[in-house]
Formats: sequence, C-alpha cells, structure tokens
Amino acid sequence: MEQNMIDARSLQAKLASGEPIQVIDVRSPAEYQQGHIPQASNIPMELVESRLDDISQHHPVVLVCHSGRRACITESWLNEHHDQVKVLEGGTQAWADSSLPIVGSVTNAWSLERQVRLAAGLIVLVATLLAVSVQPNWVFLAMFVGAGLTFAGLTNTCGMAMILAKAPWNRPKVNEVTKTVGGAV
Repeated sequence: MEQNMIDARSLQAKLASGEPIQVIDVRSPAEYQQGHIPQASNIPMELVESRLDDISQHHPVVLVCHSGRRACITESWLNEHHDQVKVLEGGTQAWADSSLPIVGSVTNAWSLERQVRLAAGLIVLVATLLAVSVQPNWVFLAMFVGAGLTFAGLTNTCGMAMILAKAPWNRPKVNEVTKTVGGAV
C-alpha cells in the first residue's frame, strides 16, 4: 500500500477510536446519497478547490470516491494546501466489500449523471435512426438534446437531471435511511 493510502479496516479502526479524521467523499451529491461512509462529508471533486476553507488544516483528511481514482486526483490537488491527506484505497467499494456500514437514502444504483448520459444518448441515437430511416426532421430532436447538453455544460444547470431527479426511483425511501451493504454501492 502506498504511503498516501489507507485501507478500509484501518480507517474504520481510527474512526471507531475517536481519532479526529475528516473523511471527505468527493463523488457527486447523488452518488453520495446512494451510499457513503458514516461521518463522511460530501465535497464533490469539482468543488474541492473552491471549498478549501471547509477542509481541516489541523487533522488528517481521508478522501473517498467509489473506487479511489477521483480521490487520488483530488489528493494531488490538495497536497499543495494540506500535508495530511490520504486516500481510501479502493473507495466506498472496498469499504462495502469489507462489510462495513454504508449510510444511504436513495436506493437507485445509478447516479443522476449516469442516468442523464443514458437518456441523452438513447434520445440522440433513436432520433438519428428515425431521421435516417423514417423522416429527416427527427434530426431536430437530436439537435435539441445536443443544445441542452451544451447549455448544461455552460451553466451547470441540467433540465434533464432536474426531471430525472423527480422520478420515483430517485426519491428517498422513508424507512431506508441507514443500511449496511455488503456488496455494490
């Protein structure tokens, strides 16, 4: 294990002992809601640099994502500002695989970003196929989706994500606030 990494069992032992560690989950808010390590706070990777004041300068920091890749990227940015940064080796997947508790409020296994990519891709694919095989005007639907994605990228506001967020499978279940997951998160 690399020096800047910590395994799930070691992190769990440090948290259980009351050692002051700030655990930061760098995934999107939707991914965080699906399942995260107890005591972890959510600062999405793209917001870390703008939220440096929210990161403890007095205690060790452990960065977490699903598998560890985004946390490693974020760790390389934070090393300029903080000298006690580690990455949870294997991310929340390794935590869950170690049968450690996961806190979650959404049962959907797909992040909102993934749902948007699937929906947009399917709409563009179907509209393009319809434009080629049925009626050329279907190309305008593909163009509309492309314009929407461009607008979402420029403004950080995605209409499709807002609609999908209201779907029943993306709503928290009343009696399912805390759960322990032994497999996938």
